[in-house]
Amino acid sequence: MLQSIRSTTEVARGALATCLALAAFAGAQPAVAQNTSAPASLEDLIPDSAVDNPEAWAQQGTDEGMTSAEPVLAAETPIADLPAMPVAWPDDVEIEPLEPLEPEGDIQFADLLEDAPQIAFEDAEIETLSDSLVLGFPQKEPPFTERGDFVDRFEALSTIEELDNGDENVAQLAARAREDEELLATLLRVYGYYDGEIVRTIATRDASEDSADQNPRVRFDVIPGPRYTYGAIDLGELDTATDAAELRDSFDIQPGEYLQSDTILAEQFDLDRALGETGYAFAEIDEPELLIDHDRVEGDLTMPVRPNGKYVFGGVVSDDEAFLSSRHLERIARFEPGDVYQRSLEFDLRRAITATGLVSSASVEAREIEAPQGDEPGVVAMDVSMERAELRTIAGAIGYGSEEGVRIQASWEHRNLFPPEGALRLRGILGTREQLAGVTFRKNNFGGRDKVLTVDAYASSIDTSAYDARTVALTGTYERTSTLLFQKPLAWALGGEILATDERNRIVDGVARPRQTYFIASLFGRATIDTSDSLLDPTRGFRVTGFLAPETSRTEGEQYYYLRNRVDAAYYQSVGERTVIAARAAFASIQGADLVGIAPSRRLYAGGGGSVRGYGYQSIGPKNQFMEPIGGRSLVEASLEARIGTGFFDGAVSVVPFFDLGSVSTSTTPDFDEIKMGAGVGLRYATGFGPIRVDVGVPLNPEPEDSPVAVYISLGQAF
Repeated sequence: MLQSIRSTTEVARGALATCLALAAFAGAQPAVAQNTSAPASLEDLIPDSAVDNPEAWAQQGTDEGMTSAEPVLAAETPIADLPAMPVAWPDDVEIEPLEPLEPEGDIQFADLLEDAPQIAFEDAEIETLSDSLVLGFPQKEPPFTERGDFVDRFEALSTIEELDNGDENVAQLAARAREDEELLATLLRVYGYYDGEIVRTIATRDASEDSADQNPRVRFDVIPGPRYTYGAIDLGELDTATDAAELRDSFDIQPGEYLQSDTILAEQFDLDRALGETGYAFAEIDEPELLIDHDRVEGDLTMPVRPNGKYVFGGVVSDDEAFLSSRHLERIARFEPGDVYQRSLEFDLRRAITATGLVSSASVEAREIEAPQGDEPGVVAMDVSMERAELRTIAGAIGYGSEEGVRIQASWEHRNLFPPEGALRLRGILGTREQLAGVTFRKNNFGGRDKVLTVDAYASSIDTSAYDARTVALTGTYERTSTLLFQKPLAWALGGEILATDERNRIVDGVARPRQTYFIASLFGRATIDTSDSLLDPTRGFRVTGFLAPETSRTEGEQYYYLRNRVDAAYYQSVGERTVIAARAAFASIQGADLVGIAPSRRLYAGGGGSVRGYGYQSIGPKNQFMEPIGGRSLVEASLEARIGTGFFDGAVSVVPFFDLGSVSTSTTPDFDEIKMGAGVGLRYATGFGPIRVDVGVPLNPEPEDSPVAVYISLGQAF
């Protein structure tokens, strides 16, 4: 109370002094408003001297000449009792001492951080994806076991990575970072991390870096937390299937394993495939549902499965018997009645029908004709529905070689003139060195799937560097083919031919050669082992083809017997992402007859776009005094090339440097007296039906009559 009174008095004095000081600044004359007859109380506070000379009085200080009416109290003076306050002063209250509490032995304190992930942001492992994007992994325990795959998938899907051009500002990065943050959270859940956290930071470079010209970057610190596991797994009615144990094994997810959404989808596919391949033609699988329990750190998986009985194949039923009969469709199917139903064979039948080229669309559907009875499977018929395609085709091709000249080929074909799949084809060739007219009958899927019967009759005139031949021939072949849709590891052909050919060597410098007629009959066989990944543009694997043809030839009253044989091998190997190394070797010989008993058109030659590039077609080999190739009875060829992708036109263009060599001998075994070599470079342009090839080759050891350069244009690789 005393202190309060003193403070109030001092404030009053200070305010008064301030007012007086302001008055002093206003002027040295007495204030006209001063009342000299004021009450005595004011006179005590403001003496006349202050009125007469306020400036001087103000400079003396506010305490000078003033007295205080406040009593002087000693520090130990007791404070008077306050009215209406019955509470005793604390000094008079006695408080009993507190008794110490005894610890309770049954109390256990929970360690809330015992299982929490150990986070160390300053020691985070860093994955720098680009100048604008960094991932940090500060969690040490438990370890992020799927981190590598997680980072790869995020990088492939990141919005920041997709739109990064190096000129982003903070606002652009912030908008993209929000999308990437959602992506990271989604990916964490995909891998079974349902309590994960993402810490996003957008900043410029470190202070130590020259940040004047640096763009901002985003850092995500990924804290996955604990990984959840599978709890209960409910597969509905799967246990009712006859093959329940095997089917359950195909769904390779067990309780306690780490949870991952990708695995669920993959195993659902595996189970569906297993059902379809073991007879369950009408099996159903509902979409999987995952119930996450955060308390148990588990997810319960429910995926209702209904096997709906096991079946075997019945017959195939066509909806167009006059076009492709049920009997013919059963012949091309890869199953027999009574075989366990397989969905892949159902799909295969549909593909085979489409591959005939006779239909524009086809569908195959299983139909129950007998229901399962106990352990006995039911029976399904395969109903085939088709729409006929246009059956007539006109085709043509144009080729050019600097040695072979221009070659124009055209054909007309009716693909089902003799149902089922009996085709008639008329063809013709008009070229600088070849003219041909022919008619071909072809029966596809004759006697079995992909087996073809062909009968071909033709008349031709060929004028090459080696011979001039006018030929009439009839050929028959029965073969198992390898096609673009159904490339086979083993293809074969058996056949025979008879022909009459009138031949002579070329007219040189106006000197006519005598013509010689040959009557030839031949049987032949061919087999190919093929492990390559493409017929037109292989990148890996190998091919080996063997050919044997015993022949007889009659000319000038003499009968000759001999054996033609040939082996071709090719190997393909990818090197890196864009380069394929391809190598080829060939050996051929004719055993059993002298060269004069073999028609020039049946002898062996080398040179040209499919042989030794840089040389003319059939220009390599022994020559007569007119420098004409006369052919030989043995041949060796080898080629090596690198097919290098350029990236131009979305990777469609490739550059192909190559090196070829070959030798032809008149003996039945190669003597390698003269080996011709050629080299060059080519271009390939990939299309939907194979590469277009342009090769430019030069002979490395040419004869005087060889051209300095040769050009080859065709469809497909050289080998």
